[in-house]
Amino acid sequence: MNNSIIKVPVFINEDNIINGALEVLKFVRPEWDSADINFKLLTDGITNKLLACNLNGNLEEETILVRIYGNKTDLLIDRKAETRNILMLNELGLAPSLYATFENGLTYEFVPGTTLNVKTVADPKIYKLVATHMAKLHKVKVANVSNPKPILWTKMQRFLDLVPEIFSDPDKQSRCHRLCIPKKDLIQKEVNELREKLSKCKSPVVFAHNDLLLGNVVFTESEDKITFIDYEYANHNYQAYDIGNHFAEFIGVDKVDFNLYPNKELQRDWLRHYLNEYLGEENVTNAIIDKLYVEVNQFALASNLFWGIWCLIQVEYSNIDFDFVKYASEKLGEYFNRKEEFLSLDIHRR
Repeated sequence: MNNSIIKVPVFINEDNIINGALEVLKFVRPEWDSADINFKLLTDGITNKLLACNLNGNLEEETILVRIYGNKTDLLIDRKAETRNILMLNELGLAPSLYATFENGLTYEFVPGTTLNVKTVADPKIYKLVATHMAKLHKVKVANVSNPKPILWTKMQRFLDLVPEIFSDPDKQSRCHRLCIPKKDLIQKEVNELREKLSKCKSPVVFAHNDLLLGNVVFTESEDKITFIDYEYANHNYQAYDIGNHFAEFIGVDKVDFNLYPNKELQRDWLRHYLNEYLGEENVTNAIIDKLYVEVNQFALASNLFWGIWCLIQVEYSNIDFDFVKYASEKLGEYFNRKEEFLSLDIHRR
């Protein structure tokens, strides 16, 4: 593995992103004339700020992405592990090239294409590609890891420990109350109960992306190719969690529509294509699909609980212009609304 990544001694101030990016680019692309560099702020992420940089605004020229980490995200993410993951996956053709890290971010290759939206993620042509790509990721074996453990419950508890009992901003605290966001002790009770229930599941532990929201999946139409980006949360986890987490993202972020959660027919077709790659087509039976279908939907509950807790951390610390209180309400609300339905699923009933 190539570990000769440039480490740039620059901290980019969120109020002066372009000048900071110019300083980073002096190390990454010293041949670029600063007067010719075009910048475009991208808006897919709700944790970090992302800046696309190229010469004269020509997307056919090389484009470099500069990602500035959100405030206090070091509490949530192991940045050294993130770098290792990108390097490893790039060598396997599963992640973009990483060019450099700087004090509060990194720069990496722009993948041409479009990120998915609530319509394209449900397009059979595209979701079959996503399913196959995820299966390839899940087959990755990490060097020197012989008995991987799932990160889910440890990470979820660590996140919940970071959620304050009362938010420092009284307006945000008041909104949480009005939107009926549960208090921390009730969320803890749900975490404990769900962990006890799902820990009995025999879902394989795989190397997972863990954050496949629509903005982290790029479709390059000219090549019929899918690329996953932003490996901040990548780690070993339950197979069913990574899939269930993706399904839970079908509903969107900015304008959530719970009716867009994929129906059983779409899920089973998606899972069949995933399993064809993961197990080999000759080994895939309806019984295996049925079992994974149940596990995926139950772990989708864990996804909604996880990201609901994550949102509450962002309510306290994030400077990103996004309504984290509302999104926390939506994620936690979906958890409670779907809890009985999904936990009652039975692999013996189709």
